[in-house]
Order: sequence, then structure tokens, then C-alpha cells
Amino acid sequence: MNSLRMEKAYRGWGSELTAEIDMIEASMERFLRLELRLIADVGLVGLPNAGKSTLLAALTAANPRIAPYPFTTLEPNLGVLDLEAREPHDPRRPTIADLPGLIEGASAGAGLGFAFLRHVERTRVLVHVVDVAADVPERDYAIIREELAARDPRLLEKTTLVVANKLDLPGAAERLDAFRAARAAEGLPV
Repeated sequence: MNSLRMEKAYRGWGSELTAEIDMIEASMERFLRLELRLIADVGLVGLPNAGKSTLLAALTAANPRIAPYPFTTLEPNLGVLDLEAREPHDPRRPTIADLPGLIEGASAGAGLGFAFLRHVERTRVLVHVVDVAADVPERDYAIIREELAARDPRLLEKTTLVVANKLDLPGAAERLDAFRAARAAEGLPV
């Protein structure tokens, strides 16, 4: 009779799930590192302070930490969008991940670099959240795309949505039309 004892230790989101497996009769001991292949259906990506956490809180019952400074999100926050609450005949419940802010040079390890990009790979759909009240939202959008391409060009092949955020701030409305036209040229509605 083979006895199998498995102990799982989970040390918070973003950490590896570790498992120690003892084969008691066979006197075999192994340490395995298991990593989730998919953390969410949708990943919110953008520069720090683009409004990803605020969007997650608005769409789901998640309660992420929100503050007016960069790098508030250091590990992914998850929320579930209950589409049936908005449309009674739609039972889907996609999981949304608010991912840590991406900065220029992330693909080379800057900021949360590799950890951030690893989380991006583990989502099905990417939602680019762009602060259109920023001085040059087009540059901010380009930084995100360049970092994704530098990590793995296949990331740019994922289904992508673009969200123009912070439209209530001064200057945003004036920048929105140009930003929207540039995305339309790429075949991406905003």
C-alpha cells in the first residue's frame, strides 16, 4: 500500500506554491515548485498610477489599495466581474487581474520588471489602461507595447482592449481625440 502525504504551503499571492511530497513506503522525498499557468482571464496593464486599481474596484467587488502615488500595487489584485448582474442572461464571470505598473526598461529588469511581465503572460486578454491626462499619452501607450514586445512578441498577439482613463482631469478631453484616432489606425477601438 502506497501512502502519499502532501503538504502544501501557500505564502501569499505572487509567491510560488510549494509542495513537499513524501512517499512514505518508498522512502522517497521530493520538493516540487508549482506555478499557476493562468492567473486571470483579463490583465490590466499600464504605467504606474494609470488607474488600474481604481478600474478593478469599479468593475468588481475587489478592494485593492488605491493611492495617488506610483507602485501602490506590488502584486496582482484579483476581482471577478459578474456579468450576470448587468445582463441577466449572461452567466460569465471573468477574473480580472490588476497587474503592477510597468515602467520603461521592465523587459531588462527595471522596476518590477520580470515579475510584472511573467504575470502578463498568465492572462488571456490584455486591457491597456492609459492615463490620457498625462502629458503624452501616446508615449505612455508606446512604452507598454515596446516592453511587451521586448519580453515576447507573442504578447502583442493577445486579444487587446484599450481604455482611456482619467478623462475627468484637465487636458484629457483635448488629448482623447488624437489618442483615439491613433488607436483606430491600429484597429483598436478606445
